[in-house]
Amino acid sequence: MMKLIHTLFKNSAQGIVPVQLEFSAANERLKEVDLDNRQQFEQFIQSEISMQGGNCGIGGYLEERVIYRRSSHYENSDNPRCMHLGVDIWMSAGTDVFAFAEGIIHSVAINDTYGDYGGTIILEHQFNKSKLYSLYGHLSHESIANARVGGIINQSEQIGQLGTWDENGNWPAHLHFQLILDLQGNLGDYPGVCSKIDLPFYQENCPNPMSF
Repeated sequence: MMKLIHTLFKNSAQGIVPVQLEFSAANERLKEVDLDNRQQFEQFIQSEISMQGGNCGIGGYLEERVIYRRSSHYENSDNPRCMHLGVDIWMSAGTDVFAFAEGIIHSVAINDTYGDYGGTIILEHQFNKSKLYSLYGHLSHESIANARVGGIINQSEQIGQLGTWDENGNWPAHLHFQLILDLQGNLGDYPGVCSKIDLPFYQENCPNPMSF
């Protein structure tokens, strides 16, 4: 856990105390939160972190989450998307974000649907003679404005900053970090949440970022 945090947030990693956050139905405290209320949602995140004695929230890989019910982006089918495919790291808006590994900028996009990624960068890496992609979601628009497809990125080079509610898909500030083996032709976007029925495919295609 700490290795990943130190890589992605090297300027802020000093003194970070990460704690696990849970957004499944098993967290009874979530039932008391109006997730459409920005202040309540933000306060819930901060109280969960403080209650555990931390200053940074992390987690979510393959977690079955209830928080996506706030957006039709996830709930518009008979098989709603609820299984989280990346790792979320909850820190303050404006926090610098750095590259997971050396690579090139594959694609950049502003995914501005309510509940989506907001500012997004996808990097392409060579890993064990195969391609591996890393996706960084919920970045500020200004911080990725000069990112150019094909640009070379060094490991631990800054690639953006965490965005605010108004530009990150309407979420409390955090980084959605996801690894992907096959982008399936996507540019600047890739599902970060899937339905239970599709989980076997996505679990295979999106390895646990904590294992790298």
